[in-house]
Amino acid sequence: MFDHTKYQPFQTIDIKDRTWPNQVITEAPRWCSVDLRDGNQALIEPMSVAQKKKMFGLLVSVGFKEIEVGFPAASQPDFDFVRSLIEEGKVPDDVTIQVLTQARPALIQRTFESLKGAKKAILHVYNSTSVVQREKVFKTDKAGIVDIAVAGAQEVKRCAQLAPETEWTFQYSPESFTGTEIDFAVEVCDAVSSVWKPTIERPVIFNLPSTVEVSTPNVYADQIEWFCRNIQNRDAITVSLHTHNDRGCAVASAELAIMGGAQRVEGTLLGNGERTGNMDIVVMAMNLYSQGVDPQLDLHDMDKIVSVVRECTQIDVHPRQPYSGDLVFTAFSGSHQDAIKKCLDNYKKGGTWEIAYLPIDPRDLGRTYQDVIRVNSQSGKGGIAYVLANKFGFELPRWLQIEFSRVVQKVTEVSGQEIKPDEIWELFNQHYLNSDKVISLEDFSIKKAEGRETFNAKIDYFGKELSISGEGDGVLNALVTGLKEAIKIDFEIMEYGEHALGQGADAEAVTYIQLKCDGRRYSGVAISNDIIASSLNAFMGAASQLLRQQRVAA
Repeated sequence: MFDHTKYQPFQTIDIKDRTWPNQVITEAPRWCSVDLRDGNQALIEPMSVAQKKKMFGLLVSVGFKEIEVGFPAASQPDFDFVRSLIEEGKVPDDVTIQVLTQARPALIQRTFESLKGAKKAILHVYNSTSVVQREKVFKTDKAGIVDIAVAGAQEVKRCAQLAPETEWTFQYSPESFTGTEIDFAVEVCDAVSSVWKPTIERPVIFNLPSTVEVSTPNVYADQIEWFCRNIQNRDAITVSLHTHNDRGCAVASAELAIMGGAQRVEGTLLGNGERTGNMDIVVMAMNLYSQGVDPQLDLHDMDKIVSVVRECTQIDVHPRQPYSGDLVFTAFSGSHQDAIKKCLDNYKKGGTWEIAYLPIDPRDLGRTYQDVIRVNSQSGKGGIAYVLANKFGFELPRWLQIEFSRVVQKVTEVSGQEIKPDEIWELFNQHYLNSDKVISLEDFSIKKAEGRETFNAKIDYFGKELSISGEGDGVLNALVTGLKEAIKIDFEIMEYGEHALGQGADAEAVTYIQLKCDGRRYSGVAISNDIIASSLNAFMGAASQLLRQQRVAA
């Protein structure tokens, strides 16, 4: 059944004197995020409007100047979202939104309707050009494919002329470019170019997607260089990339293709997308950063980026995901840890970064050296989590497994003996459930109105009564708002988890919360028959850790 003979090797490109192997990337490409379109289409549950707005805000804050916001002709939610961005003035003046449409007149017209009133927009039109699409799907010849592309380009131009108030940029993609004969890809793009008549002052974008990754990255680079050499009116054309990750080489393909002459890259934060995903912009940008090249994106708060992407996509980030994973700066080998420590001891702030096993400084991404030096405390993490889950019903989230394993490790190092399940439970109980609290709830009330919640409470704060009041999207958000205002300490909830202990209506709920303040993290756990009480008490446990640390530091 495992038969490799049904596959054929991809044909290489006959290109003489290729130049890309001798090139070095010295500046960032133009980035375009497709999280809200390509990334969103790949989700089991597409983003809600609130999630889309949150993701759009993140993309703007990170520094994207071009953002593909949807396929407005494909669905009413996409259409409405594009309209809301424009009508509510959510698009900054230095950001250009991009929308996608097939090269079909009715869809193009609908797409232009969605962009009415936009200051600037990229109209991205495409049709499939590959051999397999022509022969197996559309059952048409090359001439028919060119006709579709030209007709689409003409309709785009006509509709744009009817909306001169918008600054238009036209973009065309020969979909499945990598499966298209390279000379035919150039022929189709030249035909589109003859309609749009780009100039150096008003260039067009030709986006050359690796819709399905079918070759090694060097072959894609050859395709891009050949295209750049042979396309007409090259100075008036921006060559863009859109690589997928079917072979696990999307980043490498994009990097080599930039060396081959491309100027622009489309991708998603953390690589979300169809099948194995899109090109991970975080990885490519940080690869540039690690080589001393300004990526033109602000990725300093990686925890926030991961948190928002995870919330909006409902997809976890692998702990070994380059740059963004929880464990990417963690070495479990004692020799690795020793080498890292010695290098860090000799590192002078502002000097050249030369640290064994660490290609970049974790602090550049908002991480701390705790992520590095926690190594020896990881022993037994899996066993500890297993005992708590199977004997006591606690399904610890990964971040709490890591933290609590350090607590257990300290005890076992002192005793030098095996720690029993009941001893693990008692340690967990002392450290989280029954730990001394310097802040706790005495009384509270919750009011709901128009989707918002107001939280009023009396709090025992280091032995004194403190009244707080806050408003937010939920109880915890309202509590955080009120507490921040009352005690003047800035922090945020980084992790939240909950589950039932047991089954049935009488089952208690356990909540796990992690706060972040000044780069450090603090955890709380609580149990209650009421999920709101469980959440609030877990928060107070984490806040007690934070406040106790703040007082010690002061």
